[in-house]
Amino acid sequence: MSGVLGTSAYIDYFGVQGNYGQGGITSAMPFGSLVGALCSSFIADKYSRKYAIQIASIFWIVGSVLMCAANGIALLVVGRFVAGICVGIASSVVPVYQAEMAPKEIRGRVVSLQQWAITWGILIQYFVQYGASFTGGGADNLSQGPAAFRIPWAVQIVPAVILLVGMTFLPQSPRWLATKDRWEESIKVLANLHGKGDVNHPKVLAEYQEIEEALRFEREEAKSDFRTLIEPRILKRVVLGMSIQMWSQLSGMNVMMYYIVYVMEAASIGSPLLTASIQYILNVALTLPAIFFMDKWGRRPTLLLGSFVMMSLLIIVGALEAVYGQPFHADSGPLSALSWILPGTNPNVSRAIVALSYLFVCTFSTTWGPTSWTYPSEIFPSQVRAKAVSLATASNWSWNCALAFAVPPLLWNISWKMYILFAAFNGAAFVHMFLAAPETKGKSLEEMDDVFDSGRPPWKGVIRGSRLDVLQKEIADGNLK
Repeated sequence: MSGVLGTSAYIDYFGVQGNYGQGGITSAMPFGSLVGALCSSFIADKYSRKYAIQIASIFWIVGSVLMCAANGIALLVVGRFVAGICVGIASSVVPVYQAEMAPKEIRGRVVSLQQWAITWGILIQYFVQYGASFTGGGADNLSQGPAAFRIPWAVQIVPAVILLVGMTFLPQSPRWLATKDRWEESIKVLANLHGKGDVNHPKVLAEYQEIEEALRFEREEAKSDFRTLIEPRILKRVVLGMSIQMWSQLSGMNVMMYYIVYVMEAASIGSPLLTASIQYILNVALTLPAIFFMDKWGRRPTLLLGSFVMMSLLIIVGALEAVYGQPFHADSGPLSALSWILPGTNPNVSRAIVALSYLFVCTFSTTWGPTSWTYPSEIFPSQVRAKAVSLATASNWSWNCALAFAVPPLLWNISWKMYILFAAFNGAAFVHMFLAAPETKGKSLEEMDDVFDSGRPPWKGVIRGSRLDVLQKEIADGNLK
């Protein structure tokens, strides 16, 4: 939405009145995502992770068509809601699919690729929106035609078609196959992923044995339905997964994603659309360090560092806005959404706020952005993984929906204090992660029970090494078959 919010075509065609009106339109997609996330586990468990992703693609195509055809706010909201269902399903199932396919040594890197792909999608779509904003005389032309927003909404159909077709050539999750007692297919997929097709490879046999033992234990304990999620040893992981997704949303990144144009306009930037585009480039570039180094740094220090730095940056931005800003009022146009701006007499302060906004995006992209998807996807037992991750993702989208609706009136009613509010959320996230989030790097999915049930406080770390490595060595040495 960010690339079309400032165009005359969008403002005039839909006649959005007030901050709550735009908040309602924007929040329609995350509300659909919430619904999709809650439904995702039923689809993923019954029809497989692979087919769930393809079903999500169909929802996106239908939703995008409705958005393109929108002749008013009602159809636009419906289209965004339907497209949001896709986002909810995909954002729940894709990390699970990746985590279940990836070797433990690079699991963080593989799941982080989802976040990197998301940043690429955001970047490409933003520049499509930016380019389309020049149609019909440009964004400031009061008679600009609807092509300025219909073109971007049509282009987004293309990647969904590619995903729908491309998933046909990818394998089923070996762990999902195991839950359906399709063991022969499961070991063949493991062999293709980890043993170059050799089903007798020690690593393949070790992982197969771990999956088999973990699944047998879960079945003996009848751990396969939603009631399992409220058992104390699993509930604490569910709360942690949901909390990580909540803190990710409350970090303040939503302000930058949905309403960055408003932030730039409040800073009296000459070309808000162009200046805002730089943050999308940074979002792509700064996700790369997490992809390469998360499995070396670990999840825990990444989360802690990210919360502290984002908190500090938001406090500084809020202080600059408070000291140098002034009340503002406009009856119409893009600036009508703002009640507080920096006057043009302080260009250095405006530049500082833009720079701090960029640093904030860089910090989130390297820390919480990828880690908030990786961590929840790897901490649950196989039988309830899809269900638990769907709840964590539902937490993400419920807060995303609330913030998409709330940020415009927050910008209007509390102006610079909004930055301090989000800084406080980051401070709370830092304390929570320090007390509750153990390190998971280097552990197989089947070892997460050991990590969370060991009784060791998270700040004391976990025992190094992996049971899977020991098992693989014993098989390779001929001690186990």
